Amino acid sequence: MPVPAFAELLSRHMRRIRASAGGVAAEIGISREAVNNWRAGASLPSRRHRDRVLACANYLRLTETESNALLCSAGFEPEFPVEPAEPVTHAPVPATVVRLFDRLQALRPYPVSLLLTQAHWGQPPEREAMLAEAARRYGHDRVLHLQPPFRAGVDDQDYFALLAAQCGLDGIDSDAGFEAALARRLQQPGALFCLVSRFEQGAPGPRDVLAGILRSLSEMYSGKLHLLICGGAALADLKYQGGDLSLLNIAASEQWPELGLEDLQRNAANVPDALLARALHLSGGHPLLAQAALALLTTPAPSPTLDDDAVIAALATHPRLWEALLPLLRDPAARAAVDAWLARPRLAPARPYLVDPLLRQLYWHNLLAARAHADGAWLEWRCEAIRRAVRQVIDGLAEVPE
Repeated sequence: MPVPAFAELLSRHMRRIRASAGGVAAEIGISREAVNNWRAGASLPSRRHRDRVLACANYLRLTETESNALLCSAGFEPEFPVEPAEPVTHAPVPATVVRLFDRLQALRPYPVSLLLTQAHWGQPPEREAMLAEAARRYGHDRVLHLQPPFRAGVDDQDYFALLAAQCGLDGIDSDAGFEAALARRLQQPGALFCLVSRFEQGAPGPRDVLAGILRSLSEMYSGKLHLLICGGAALADLKYQGGDLSLLNIAASEQWPELGLEDLQRNAANVPDALLARALHLSGGHPLLAQAALALLTTPAPSPTLDDDAVIAALATHPRLWEALLPLLRDPAARAAVDAWLARPRLAPARPYLVDPLLRQLYWHNLLAARAHADGAWLEWRCEAIRRAVRQVIDGLAEVPE
């Protein structure tokens, strides 16, 4: 039954960081009694409280896999893309991944690259394909995957022990030991590849030390340490606003390309291309909306065939859109600015870093897309469904008394 499973997971994660029921309750906005009922298995979170469970996972510094497990045990859908338990070695590596590695290996003098992705893509997307391609190019024993823990605090002593364990390095209990162990790996013949997922998560103290270690090793072993560092809005902020993170200053940066027809074809091989193209168009290339549109368009008979407007109307009610929009638009000033943007076909020029914080949030929530025009790249609403969702949220909030 889900109640004991949720209670067991919640209790285990709270014990791990010595979190109290009162601390969790204050952080996620519910009563201490409700948290205690969850821990005791007396109740589950209500259907409208998925965001509270996700906030709880973030507060408890859970990994992506742990966050998904906690959400699923409460009856909610996962937050993060679900990766296969084992790498899919028989599937061809997507051309996007191949080109990504080609560019990384061509970087001089430091093969260090930041891969930035908007919301609802994995960080990184195609993770298993990346690790498979890395193993092909560098060798299985020359590939590392670092996933900084959510739960690291300023005084967390096991941050580097956890990273070392991910690399198969035993007996490491300090940053100095971690650096020395990586240096020994770099002294061996051949380049060493390191994929860093969600580099920006965790406390800034250990993260900055990790950045310093990777920068130092990159300089000491020039061209031997190949780094691919993945993240989203917070990583972009660190790149452009965190001047002390010199590792990011030497890194090239690039965006994961827009969802394409070939991406949908890989996961829906039996669906006609015409339907895939229609789903791609109606979703504007938004990964979650594309899957939702495809599900609507491929519903078997006797359900009636939906026209485009009906699909757009359904997509505009997608819960994940509303989860992003409601917190953003509760502020009256933000609501007024976004309301004025709704009628505009182009909102602003696309830049390497968006200075306007509201535009930046809309972009990283994957509500906007950067699209090419004759006079350069411009930010646009990703699709009509998103524009309608924004209008519905604004209208709904306007009806609520201040």
